[in-house]
Amino acid sequence: MEWKDRADCKGMTEHAIFFPNTSEPGWQAKQAKALGICKGCPVRQECLNHAIENNELFGVWGGTTERGRREIKRRRAQQADN
Repeated sequence: MEWKDRADCKGMTEHAIFFPNTSEPGWQAKQAKALGICKGCPVRQECLNHAIENNELFGVWGGTTERGRREIKRRRAQQADN
């Protein structure tokens, strides 16, 4: 079974939560966090890793936005250099 099949958001039709059509900074993360969709998801880390490894530029993945994923990538690169 793939991690996507075990995700709490599997089958959700509220596409606008994860990929909204808005320019308001941080809106996606605020909405996903407010609804608690990602918080307790059993595959949150796998989802986040997928987004980072595949350079997902849009939407909420593993409870993070693209900005958050850039920061995580930066920190991981720094740790790898040490």
